[in-house]
Amino acid sequence: MGEVIRFVSKSERERIRLIWEARAIYDSVFPAADPVSEQRDKAPATHRANSANPQGSDGAFL
Repeated sequence: MGEVIRFVSKSERERIRLIWEARAIYDSVFPAADPVSEQRDKAPATHRANSANPQGSDGAFL
């Protein structure tokens, strides 16, 4: 006794499912460990210089 049952509509359940799915995709693309910054530290100096400036000498984006 004393339990509260809340009605959740089908559209609300679908919205929650889509949010969970989007978060899972985001986490797979942008992991919390951030291995990109670790790779940047190990990259040769020329690669670090180019990654810091996304524009080439002619002003065009690389």
